[in-house]
Amino acid sequence: MSTSNPLAPYSTGLHDDQADKVGKYLHRLQLSDQSLMDVSMRFRREMDKGLCRDTNPTAAVKMLPTFVRSTPDGTEQGEFLALDLGGSNFRVLLVKVMGNGKQKVEMESQIYDIPEHVMRGSGSEFFDHIADCLANYLEKMGIKDKKLPLGFTFSFPCQQTKLDEITPPQPNLQPSVSLNLQAVLLSWTKGFRSSGVEGKDVVSLLRKSIKKRGDFDIDIVAVVNDTVGTMMTCGFDDRHCEVGLIVGTGTNACYMEQMRNIDLLDGDEGRMCVNTEWGAFGDDGALEDLRTDIDQELDAGSLNPGKQLFEKMISGMYMGELVRLILVKMARSQLLFQGKTTSELLTTGHFSTSYIYAIENDKDEEGIAVAEKVLRDLGLDPSIEDCKATRRVCQIVSTRAAHLCASTLAAVLRQIRDNKAAEKLRITIGVDGSVYKNHPEFSRRLNKMVRRLVPDCDVRFLQSQDGSGKGAAMVTAVAFRLANQNVERQRILDTLRLSREQLLEVKRRLNEEMTRGLSKQTHEQASIKMLPTYVRSTPDGTERGNFLALDLGGSSFRVLLVRVRSEKRRSVDMQQKIYSIPQEIMQGTGEELFNHIVDCIADFLEYMGMRGASLPLGFTFSFPCDQTKLDEGILLKWTKGFKASGCEGRDVVTLLKEAVRRRQEFDLNFVAVVNDTVGTMMTCAYEDPKCEVGLIVGTGTNACYMEEMHNIELVEGNSGRMCVNVEWGAFGENGELDDFCTEFDHLVDACSNYPGKQRYEKMISGMYLGEVVRNVLLDFTDKGLLFRGKVSERLKTRGIFETKFLSQIESDRLAMRQVRSILQHLGLTGSTCDDSVLVKEVCSVVARRAAQLCGAGLAAVVDKIRQNRNLNQLSVTVGVDGTLYKTHPHFSTIMQETLQDLAPQCQVTFLKSEDGSGKGAALITAVAYRVQNEEQQ
Repeated sequence: MSTSNPLAPYSTGLHDDQADKVGKYLHRLQLSDQSLMDVSMRFRREMDKGLCRDTNPTAAVKMLPTFVRSTPDGTEQGEFLALDLGGSNFRVLLVKVMGNGKQKVEMESQIYDIPEHVMRGSGSEFFDHIADCLANYLEKMGIKDKKLPLGFTFSFPCQQTKLDEITPPQPNLQPSVSLNLQAVLLSWTKGFRSSGVEGKDVVSLLRKSIKKRGDFDIDIVAVVNDTVGTMMTCGFDDRHCEVGLIVGTGTNACYMEQMRNIDLLDGDEGRMCVNTEWGAFGDDGALEDLRTDIDQELDAGSLNPGKQLFEKMISGMYMGELVRLILVKMARSQLLFQGKTTSELLTTGHFSTSYIYAIENDKDEEGIAVAEKVLRDLGLDPSIEDCKATRRVCQIVSTRAAHLCASTLAAVLRQIRDNKAAEKLRITIGVDGSVYKNHPEFSRRLNKMVRRLVPDCDVRFLQSQDGSGKGAAMVTAVAFRLANQNVERQRILDTLRLSREQLLEVKRRLNEEMTRGLSKQTHEQASIKMLPTYVRSTPDGTERGNFLALDLGGSSFRVLLVRVRSEKRRSVDMQQKIYSIPQEIMQGTGEELFNHIVDCIADFLEYMGMRGASLPLGFTFSFPCDQTKLDEGILLKWTKGFKASGCEGRDVVTLLKEAVRRRQEFDLNFVAVVNDTVGTMMTCAYEDPKCEVGLIVGTGTNACYMEEMHNIELVEGNSGRMCVNVEWGAFGENGELDDFCTEFDHLVDACSNYPGKQRYEKMISGMYLGEVVRNVLLDFTDKGLLFRGKVSERLKTRGIFETKFLSQIESDRLAMRQVRSILQHLGLTGSTCDDSVLVKEVCSVVARRAAQLCGAGLAAVVDKIRQNRNLNQLSVTVGVDGTLYKTHPHFSTIMQETLQDLAPQCQVTFLKSEDGSGKGAALITAVAYRVQNEEQQ
């Protein structure tokens, strides 16, 4: 970056010797690019201090939360009052906002003066005057009987608690507003000195004055800094506007900050507008090396010495005074006006900042002529060189102001860019203030220097044509829009929220279906089939040998070699390879599917150096099967997207052995058919003998448990126990869940491969949750509650919102960035941070319901085991597997909390199956071998 003198274009026009003498007084006001970059870095550090809870109390830059959580989206509409107070006069406005494509705002306003004695008098007198003027305006507009919401632009440093809480209107009623709004004035600026106001809530003071009159009433919904008002005004016209800047009587900036960075507040989702109050930058000494003796003299003579030091180097209230002090000093040093001064020149405030605008006219001759007139009005008799020197002083003072403003603005832009992790940031800055608007050279220098300091930002400056009054009305309009939209969104999401009573009812109905599934008389009609697995025992630690395992349950499968050792301590060694199943084979013929599986087993044996070996195999087949013995499994129906023909109703062991014979390369001397849920239980039971329940929550969902033989009417024998495969994914196929299903569940079901089937699974498992979320998002968008009502074609595509997104969205602390990236992948490049917050909420609600439903089902299972054994308290371990359970950050916690609540007499421990159901299949085979050998002996 260049470190050249930024004033080079203005260095001509004086004799060299006089230029050298003038330079002596001006060199410290001429800041290089490197110095400006250093100021920018310092300000960024001050921003961090202001945002941090621990350092905020001592920070000069207060970074005040404004509780403005959203910028306009163009759909706002209604009538609003605005009160714009920030200088020696103020405005009252009636603002009609027409959104929904019209993007139109109509305003009628009136300006009222604040007399000097009111500005410097008591606080009650000050707010009584405001209330009187409000009453006058309402009377004039004929709206005194209306109770309209009001946005209050109060352009002084305030500590806010929140915007007011708005309850959207009921039919034929006005919206109601709670009285929680507070804005405590930290300190007066801009020459105001009304007593008894600092440290007090200005909203209460204004309400008190209005109540004292008693002839009208209003809802004060928002207290807004003028900078925030400017951002909101421009945000209605340009959705990229995320920064507000004021350079007028005072100076300040605000911007949309990520909630996770605002340590002063709880919550880390979404954004909030932060009022930097950057005028106080340097009050802690951070700018001492840059402040000149002129700056110090100006500060000493101000109303608030030691305060607002940055503002005193930049704003319109002080720029003219800086020029006057320089001219006095130069005159006393015999550099100007032949060493003469006048009483006018020596009087504070007699060199107005507006003079600088005129003197810095683009045309040298006109600017010099203005300088001469101004100097003569001050009683001086200037030479042409005096006029040129005065013009240069004006240029240097305003250039320093513009460049200092650019340096702090660059820090804000870097913060936003880093928050978004954007290589190139496209952003609009809404600007207001007399200096920026009336001084073209100032705005040109500011714009140019910002682009030099942050070349990786595509910056647009947008002037606020309607002032901050419109902005206050926009904040109020946005608050009302958000309140109305939120009520509608919550109404929809409430259909996906389950009460404790509803969850208890799910538990009761599922328990009832389990009993029906175990009974010979009702088994056929039951939605839950309660399939016997012929696994009669869990491992006892004496199992040993080499076993193959085949784990098939999704679009990929594993082949494993499992070595079980029982010497001294239990150990299981495994080696595996993962193979994929192409979509065309999943939905082709059964012969093609099993040929592919056998080809992969042969490849694995070759890989292990065991070609042609004959080993027992545990076949984890994660689909509903009817078993009459351990080495036979009749496939009842495909699930999870499989549709291979010629398999349903047939024994999968026979299909596998037929494919082995066709290959004629190796043999399988025993095949045990195992459900993945049973495999998971057996894996965990090897580690914990108390494990008698298996649970899968992944692509699909299911459970198994050790049931008493005398309850299993489908199998002969009354002694001992047998593992029952619940196949609970089918719960609801007889209408048991109809009163809990939403319109979104019906849509997911209707578009699935098997409409009307696996209803419980479609509300819980990883294969379907993304689809539920996608349908909710589409509904929100259709109703204009999301993405500004504009839906991408990709979001209309079934399956595009993958369930893994739910885990990513809820697990990453930088969740909003994660959501934005996913939404961009879905073609929603124009999505806002507000959209991201809502998408996260939808994901959270859908995942929570799934976890609660799963917990209710599990509560039914463990309570059944407890009742079977006539126990008051049951202690049991559940072995768990499945990507949704393992990778979603909150699923397991919510599920366990629900289980504990619905089955309080059961103490349940959860053990993750770290080695998958493949190890379980080998262990079942090993147990079967052990039992077989024991029987033969």
